[in-house]
Amino acid sequence: MIPKPYRQMHDQFPEYMQAYEAFAAAAAKSGPLDAKSIALTKLAISIGAGLEGGTHSHARKALEAGCLPDELRHVAMLSAPTIGFPTMMRARMWVEDVLTKAAANESTETQQP
Repeated sequence: MIPKPYRQMHDQFPEYMQAYEAFAAAAAKSGPLDAKSIALTKLAISIGAGLEGGTHSHARKALEAGCLPDELRHVAMLSAPTIGFPTMMRARMWVEDVLTKAAANESTETQQP
């Protein structure tokens, strides 16, 4: 699900957003990392920067890239020696927000006929 503010930016500034997305795509293609590695790296960057929205977004994107929930949890836990235990716990809660919502969505989808 694309967040409403992101969709609004597309509506209001389409050329700007196309350029931004092209820049992001070029960055992803500039090296040897696969989609999962890129997704986990972006999750780690968001955690390290203390970005709740970015952590939520990159956790969702990591799941879409095929990462497992425990891989996302591991990224959060790896941050503790660098950014501190309390900050890691905050980041882990942000990851769990996304995992909880994803699990609820999966349950809803499997219950539909």
